[in-house]
Amino acid sequence: MSDELTTRYTEAVTALGEVDLTSPTVAVTSLTRARDVVQSALDEAMAQAVTHEGTSVRQVAALAGIAPNSVSPRLARSATLSAYSRQGRVDAEGITLARADHHQDEPMRFVRRTTKGNNRD
Repeated sequence: MSDELTTRYTEAVTALGEVDLTSPTVAVTSLTRARDVVQSALDEAMAQAVTHEGTSVRQVAALAGIAPNSVSPRLARSATLSAYSRQGRVDAEGITLARADHHQDEPMRFVRRTTKGNNRD
């Protein structure tokens, strides 16, 4: 998990732990706060699934139990993909750029090439 996702998860757990059930009205307010924080964590998890793991928007939507067309604005609210958003949405081009940028940050691995019959020694 990335630092941002870990932070949002911790905030969600804290918010759920602070739900006040002293009265139904107070419960509505505190549960609404908890829901908003959990949604923020979900948005971040979806963005990282799309960017870091290559999961498709349709797959993320199915996993989250939401409509595919509602994923794009949620991705735009995430720390991971907010810089790639246009008009409050992250489109396929933004996701492609984010994936490329993410892979550039990964350490490069050396893979030795072998060729048959091409020894010049």
